[in-house]
Amino acid sequence: MPTIKYLLWPIIVTIAGLAGCFWFGWTYTGNIVGALSYLFIGGVLSVLEISLSFDNAIINANKLQYMTEVWRRRFLTWGILIAVFGMRIIFPLAIVAVAAQISPWAAVELAIAEPTEYERIIGDAHLSISAFGGTFLMMVGLSYFVDAEKDVHWVHAIETFLQKVASIRGLEIAFVLIVIVGFASVLSDALALTFLMSALFGLLTFLGVDLLGDLLDAEDETVGTAARGGLGAFLYLEVLDASFSFDGVIGAFALTTNLFLIAIGLGVGAMYVRAMTIMLVEKGTLAQFRFLEHGAFYSILILSVIMFMQSLTHVPEVITGLMSAGLIGMALWSSVLYNRKHIESPSTE
Repeated sequence: MPTIKYLLWPIIVTIAGLAGCFWFGWTYTGNIVGALSYLFIGGVLSVLEISLSFDNAIINANKLQYMTEVWRRRFLTWGILIAVFGMRIIFPLAIVAVAAQISPWAAVELAIAEPTEYERIIGDAHLSISAFGGTFLMMVGLSYFVDAEKDVHWVHAIETFLQKVASIRGLEIAFVLIVIVGFASVLSDALALTFLMSALFGLLTFLGVDLLGDLLDAEDETVGTAARGGLGAFLYLEVLDASFSFDGVIGAFALTTNLFLIAIGLGVGAMYVRAMTIMLVEKGTLAQFRFLEHGAFYSILILSVIMFMQSLTHVPEVITGLMSAGLIGMALWSSVLYNRKHIESPSTE
């Protein structure tokens, strides 16, 4: 399939989304300068989402290649609805509703009428979001490397060691708990309690999703439509996508407090991430570049540490995006060098 076909819907959504940004700008400001400003912010948010989530596309592709065709389509359709409306609209509103102890509709009215107060409430919840997302992503990254059956290594010294110690049950959980306690120890008592509770919920969520995925994807006749590569993998990817989205959703408030502008900008970016995921699977890109997946999981580990650091100090989103892109770029280049060295040209005999 030509690459343009993978990008058809993202391009359509981009045109519609940017037109919506322009219309919102004209509605809110009543002049062409304001409309163009909204259009520009919507475009920047889309690029931000793509840059922060490219590693997410690679991880999604790793899981998606084992999913059935039916669940692949559901991930691209249902999944994008969950990603856009769930994480980019409902999730921020839920945070405000819970934090301010108001109804969801009141949170919508607050976002429209008092965007500054809305942003303040979201900011106050950043500690919990960082602890939850950082814990979940660190478990995702470590689970990939702490694997006794893993036989392809990029950074040999680190990865062979982690493979050797993979037989120690609960090693990655113990490591993550040590990291959590370490960060909590430098926070005040009140903040430390919030951090610990949120981090533990992140850990329990990972373990719960992992367990549920194993149960639903078991090769057993009793699972019916939730066959291997089905519902369990779908749920895992949705929770993973949510964890990746935390940083982008919070970072978007540095550019605008308009709920609808954030939803459009990040939603357009999410469409490209989904399209890249499907393209990686169907074109077999992960198989062609053996270290690309490694780079994505190292990026996840870096992102998890950055999310933990966000509990202590602000880390600019541009740093996160550049580090992620850099690691994936290095992994891609290493894969190209490996292919040149080890894969022989087809025989002409």
